[in-house]
Amino acid sequence: MDPSDQKFFTVIDYVIFAVLLAASMGIGLYYALSGGRQRTTQEFLMADRSMGCLPVSLSLIASFQSAVAIIGVPAEIYTHGTQYWFIGCAYILGLLIPAHIFIPVFYRLRVSSAYQYLELRFSKAVRICGTLTFIFQMVIYMGVCVYTPAFALNAVTGFELWGTVLATGLVCTLYTTLGGLKAVIWTDVFQTVVMFAGQLAVIVVGVQKTGGVADVWRKVWEGNRISGLDLNPDPTERHTFWTLGVGGVFLMLSLYGVNQAQVQRYLSSRTEKEAVRSCYMVFPSLQLALALSCVMGLVMFARYCGEDHSDKLASSSRDAMVIYFVMDMLHGLPGLPGLFIACLFSAALSTISSAFNSLATVTMEDLIKPQYPAMTEARATLLSKVLAMSYGLLCLAMAYLTHLMGDSVLQVALKIFGMIGGPILGLFCLGMFFPWANSIGALVGLCAGLVVAFWLGIGSILTRSTRPLPLECSANATIAIQTAFNNITLSQPSGLKRFYSLSYMWYSGFNCTTVILIGLIISFLTGPTKEEDVMPGTLYPLLGKLFCFLPEHLKKKLCCVTPLGQTLAAPQRQPSQHKEGNGLAFPQEDRSSLEERESFLPETLVGKPAVS
Repeated sequence: MDPSDQKFFTVIDYVIFAVLLAASMGIGLYYALSGGRQRTTQEFLMADRSMGCLPVSLSLIASFQSAVAIIGVPAEIYTHGTQYWFIGCAYILGLLIPAHIFIPVFYRLRVSSAYQYLELRFSKAVRICGTLTFIFQMVIYMGVCVYTPAFALNAVTGFELWGTVLATGLVCTLYTTLGGLKAVIWTDVFQTVVMFAGQLAVIVVGVQKTGGVADVWRKVWEGNRISGLDLNPDPTERHTFWTLGVGGVFLMLSLYGVNQAQVQRYLSSRTEKEAVRSCYMVFPSLQLALALSCVMGLVMFARYCGEDHSDKLASSSRDAMVIYFVMDMLHGLPGLPGLFIACLFSAALSTISSAFNSLATVTMEDLIKPQYPAMTEARATLLSKVLAMSYGLLCLAMAYLTHLMGDSVLQVALKIFGMIGGPILGLFCLGMFFPWANSIGALVGLCAGLVVAFWLGIGSILTRSTRPLPLECSANATIAIQTAFNNITLSQPSGLKRFYSLSYMWYSGFNCTTVILIGLIISFLTGPTKEEDVMPGTLYPLLGKLFCFLPEHLKKKLCCVTPLGQTLAAPQRQPSQHKEGNGLAFPQEDRSSLEERESFLPETLVGKPAVS
């Protein structure tokens, strides 16, 4: 196929792509002009806590099923084989733990920002540090999410790069600013359906053009792209069952347990039961999304095994190769190329709109309201919209910086995203599971975790190279693979280089553990927090449940499982955590029921399951 043929879309393709953008804008306008018209921060940032479990669950998928994943996972399978598919095992615990631990704690505290929890449990300083870390994380990631699909698309279709970036960024900024969280969630629902449809179209046409299911299977089998269960315990191996199935749990927890973009969706649910149910409903949808991406990578290999198309592309990036494959498969089928492009940009729009809204929320709730407690509701809502728009423009600036730094910065930015998520997860686990942790330990632990994370991440970027499997589509590939593995075994890194070789899938777990260990050590050195000084409802009795076989008196001494209902006077002994105007105040309409919540929080968190 002449690659120049790919430079032109039909009118139908342009229409489908334009309909996607117009529909997203229409949803934003609808919620801007209906209901409460986004006149309160509660409606704009929290969707009036009125969402059902189905839209919330689809929005949870769309928030991190970005364009990077849509084209990155097929590229991973094409290059390294199906070992990555085992990350699906991590989805089980990665969603069960948030459903039964994080969601009940956050929902019953009725916070608007996850980082309000950090002030309830520790102090204002810990809350601010957590908020700033999250802002840094998401600003970097959303720039990559806008630039990645635009760059790959430009490489093989001739779409004007910055025209695409501006269209994506501005449309997303407008509907997020106009329609608030309701618009973000319902556009996510629409965009998720488009994502699945686009991927399915590519797979069906690709299998047909490659010769059928039997031919695809034969080629990927002969090309050694079907990976078995690798139980190698070496943590420096890039992908094994342990790195994906266990290390992946920590990655999932950092995304679906404590990330503000996801927590905000849980909190927008009508009831806690709906929030938990939405978390359960994410599981089959995530497995479907993973399966579609992996099968797409296998069909791509069956089509191109042994062929090099880098000379036909404006970039040698594997991401661009995926788009080339899509255009090759769908070329000559009017409307289908446009459908996949709509799928790709749906992923980008859903991710960055989630980022805009969550960034506006944490900035408003954690940084601005504490400083200006007397701000009127109308002014606070207007400022929230200005913040959402400002982060949208900042996203475009980050996309431009990504362009200036070159191709490799895409992988660098994604590693940074994973590196920062681990320490944030560690901070929440330290507060929720360990009653003795104090604010000094939390601050030092977070700083230590970030330092170790960047040391490890930057060291790995500078010293490590990935080793793709050979691209032969024949039995000779087995000999080539065996030779490659022998060479790898003979040249295993040692010392500090071995530390830098730690699989990136362990980053979240390693950095989370670092924060917890350092935080606990510093807490014991500076004087551990007494159980009666911890605010009711901020602890989950994990240690008490893990050591349920111990005698009751030992559990009380070692695990602090005394019902928090006995410590209701604690908030009065720590006025700094509850006085008006420190930003910790619950949403306006909930303050009247604060005493009622404090009376049932301890009992429900300690003595009852997450969902009645």
